[in-house]
Amino acid sequence: MFKKVRWCFFLIVLFNQNAFAQLPNFTEMVKTNGAAVVNISSTQKASPEAENAPEQPQLPEGMPPELEEFFKRFLEEQGGGYVPRDTTSLGSGFIISPDGYILTNSHLVKDANEIVVKLSDHRELLAKVIGSDTRTDVALLKVDAKDLPAVTIGDPNKLQVGEWVLAIGSPFGFEQSATAGIVSAKGRSLPGGNYVPFIQTDVAINPGNSGGPLFNMEGKVVGINSQIYSRTGGYMGLSFAIPMDVVMNVVDQIKATGKASHGWLGVQIQDVTRELAESFGMKKPQGALVSKVLPDSPAEKAGLQIGDIITEFNGQQIETSGDLPPMIGMTPINAKATLKIIRQGETKTIYFTVGLLPDEVDKLAEAKAAAPKLPHNRLGINVIDLTDAQRDALQVTKNGVLVQDVAKGVAKDAGIQRGDVILRIQNNVIRDMADFEKIVKKLPAGKSVAILIQRQGSPMFMAIKVNK
Repeated sequence: MFKKVRWCFFLIVLFNQNAFAQLPNFTEMVKTNGAAVVNISSTQKASPEAENAPEQPQLPEGMPPELEEFFKRFLEEQGGGYVPRDTTSLGSGFIISPDGYILTNSHLVKDANEIVVKLSDHRELLAKVIGSDTRTDVALLKVDAKDLPAVTIGDPNKLQVGEWVLAIGSPFGFEQSATAGIVSAKGRSLPGGNYVPFIQTDVAINPGNSGGPLFNMEGKVVGINSQIYSRTGGYMGLSFAIPMDVVMNVVDQIKATGKASHGWLGVQIQDVTRELAESFGMKKPQGALVSKVLPDSPAEKAGLQIGDIITEFNGQQIETSGDLPPMIGMTPINAKATLKIIRQGETKTIYFTVGLLPDEVDKLAEAKAAAPKLPHNRLGINVIDLTDAQRDALQVTKNGVLVQDVAKGVAKDAGIQRGDVILRIQNNVIRDMADFEKIVKKLPAGKSVAILIQRQGSPMFMAIKVNK
């Protein structure tokens, strides 16, 4: 009996040793690459008015936000007001060449009057911004130094989901902190990050890690740690890094011209849901559905139309709408490109020339109008014709009817709201109320129908199934 117990104990120990042997060891990677990771602090000067204002009591560092806000309000009520002083941003970066080029996030150095780079040997050097790109959140810095330790750039396209990765940075100012995890997903699209197919990891990233490198198991940098998804402000297991192919594309442009440019098609797109796929006669949801074609854009010149579903760009498949912007954005300006689309059930190829993404983004307005009560229709909504003032406010140049009231029913269930403008119903352009009423009467029962609306300046398709 004793021999059996001893044998079982031996097997358990052997199993644990094998399990531990399979876990990665990052010690050599940190020793090799740690010296190339730097701490970055940038200072934004207060305005001259604030500089000349009377001195105010300084609040202690580390004060809880709610208590800090209480004291700010108290100082304001006392008549002196709370005068802002110089603000400092802390983050990370990494050296990409021995002559002093450094990469970090653009949001860390935006509007900075002074940028200090602290090396692993405790030297502190002033840095200047060679160029930055807010769309990808990449900034290229330069310090006056030679023979600096530099990282090796890797290929993020070779990363696989489940692969181990390592981050080195300065979370909360704690320099040279290493954290590890795995690649959770690739090609993630995030709000405000349309031109970056993010690498998602579960590596612990906290304030101060931003701008630091993400290494693969070969010790090569595959991404810049950029942001986290959190409901608390701290790490919750979802971290996102900018792939290095995107980063180096920006770096090459900055070195050549001082700024980065991005390719432009000129459409607004959305995902194809199961219901929309059914309404367009597709076997499965796939591609990027065009909800708006911007005037004088490459898309308009190429003949792209509202309701087209883009399934391929230059031979690359488009599974979701988030796949398309990074592909377009990284394509050289004036390059010839092709789109494969589905238009009214037929597959077509569109040829176009990639344009330059404009600097200014349209500012969309929302109009609010009072409404007369009108009879409900099969969709359970009331609509009116648009006035010239409403068209200007809603940025609707022609066609469309304004939704004034939504009752319980299929339209409300689909998400249509008061203030929406209905532009199309199943490939039929809605010019006015008469068009709307006529087309709604003919809608087939029990079948999903695609309706194009415009809300707060942004067009989108919705799928509605009329019951009777």
